[in-house]
Amino acid sequence: MLALIMAFWFTISFITNILGPLIPDIIHNFNLSDLAMAGFIPTSFFLAYAIMSIPAGLLIDRFGEKPVLFGGFLMPFIGTILFACMHTYPMLLASSFIIGLGMAMLQTVLNPLQRTVGGEENYAFIAELAQFMFGIASFLSPLVYTYLIRELDPATYTAGKGFFIDLLADITPREMPWVSLYWVFTILLLVMLIAVGVSRFPKIELKEDEKSGSKDSYLALFKQKYVWLFFLGIFCYVSTEQGTSIFMSTFLEQYHGVNPQTDGAQAVSYFWGLMTAGCLVGMILLKLIDSKRLLQISGILTIILLLSALFGSKEVAMIAFPAVGFSISMMYSIVFSLALNSASQHHGSFAGILCSAIVGGAGGPMIVSTLADATSLRTGMLFILVFVGYITFIGFWARPLINNKTVRLKDLFKQR
Repeated sequence: MLALIMAFWFTISFITNILGPLIPDIIHNFNLSDLAMAGFIPTSFFLAYAIMSIPAGLLIDRFGEKPVLFGGFLMPFIGTILFACMHTYPMLLASSFIIGLGMAMLQTVLNPLQRTVGGEENYAFIAELAQFMFGIASFLSPLVYTYLIRELDPATYTAGKGFFIDLLADITPREMPWVSLYWVFTILLLVMLIAVGVSRFPKIELKEDEKSGSKDSYLALFKQKYVWLFFLGIFCYVSTEQGTSIFMSTFLEQYHGVNPQTDGAQAVSYFWGLMTAGCLVGMILLKLIDSKRLLQISGILTIILLLSALFGSKEVAMIAFPAVGFSISMMYSIVFSLALNSASQHHGSFAGILCSAIVGGAGGPMIVSTLADATSLRTGMLFILVFVGYITFIGFWARPLINNKTVRLKDLFKQR
């Protein structure tokens, strides 16, 4: 059962973190006039994510875990197969929205499910393992994209390379070889649907900090200034993560002539790989360094790396952009834990509010792309420094009710 849950996390990450390498292809194949049009793709995905997060919890209460899991995989299955068959820009927007709805359902049910299956005493280890699988999939998906582009390139492709590649060549537009990735997603999701269908899952008993809470608890929290401050912190983190990973390949292509289908995709792959490594290192550092101080250091290092990537040479940018993944890897967990440690009650409701701040994945890229169209991509990505600056500021003003060195391991990474 744990192996199956890890496969679920792998599938989620493999599909959701591939947008960065695809942006240059999307702009080219759909003749998009500006970056904001491309920015609508992640916006539609994360907007659906934010919309579905709370309803997904209600669906679990009413129908149980298995139907929500099945529906969570069915939605992206429908979304990927629609675009794989009808490759138009409007269908890509619709596909991203449908996939986002499903992924929100999956993440809502998987966190408590893995705690129930693995046991409370093993939760920290299982959460780390899930994060590791999440990172491995994010690292591999851009490499799979590069492989498919290379194998299906109309200039070099010849039949007889293998059944799977030949099949993809037959059902993928020759001028859009990246669409083959959506057929890979479809196959992967079909396997997950079958796995869910034949599996039996234990009944989830939600803990207090996993329950949505009453309307009164939300109203009480909305009146607190610190709730909005931490909400903005999570919003800024997701904006930083997505704004960097999504436009990194496009920036390298525009300013340094880097091929987005090879070296650009590899840079995005390293970004996610280093983020995974950073999470593992962070588990150790949180035992040695005050979490607020660690947040300050991470923020300052991220600002230095971003400036180096945006104004440095090609060689510097190729190193600095992926390194941002390492420097921001601990931010989400620290901000989330500092937030929960700042509230004396209503932790479940507060966690739900914080999770809805993932809408930053929609807002951040849209802000960056809009500024880029009005000025330049470098100027647009400079705005990411504002997001990072706010996160760093949290490290100075946060005043948790308990010593922030005791950030609970079970809270770390469980929302990743």
